[in-house]
Amino acid sequence: MSCSLDDKPIDPTDIAKRLKGLSSAEDFFATLGVTYDEAVLRVARLHILKRMGEYLAGDDLEGLPDLVAAARAKAVLARAYADFESSSPLAQRVFKVLKEHDPERPVPPKTAFVALDEIAPLPSR
Repeated sequence: MSCSLDDKPIDPTDIAKRLKGLSSAEDFFATLGVTYDEAVLRVARLHILKRMGEYLAGDDLEGLPDLVAAARAKAVLARAYADFESSSPLAQRVFKVLKEHDPERPVPPKTAFVALDEIAPLPSR
């Protein structure tokens, strides 16, 4: 099932402040007027929002005019969502735990060093 918000215009008033107060992925999509497939959102909601945050990192939406900030936020959310439309959260590896356990980067074997005198004390002379 797809959620279409194309017929609803975005209210850009204080968009940066309003985005900070949102609590669900659906709220972000509704506020910014981005169309989404519920099946994609059900699987990747946190990953999409995390990716959106990565894309917005360093941008100061509060310093932009409302129309520009709203357009920027909408474009970034649509871009983050598109990353997961044709790919899985496991393939995208947004979160640290997934990045650290990448099967393409095997963990080097750990070696332990124990000094010989710790195993068997040397005889005193």
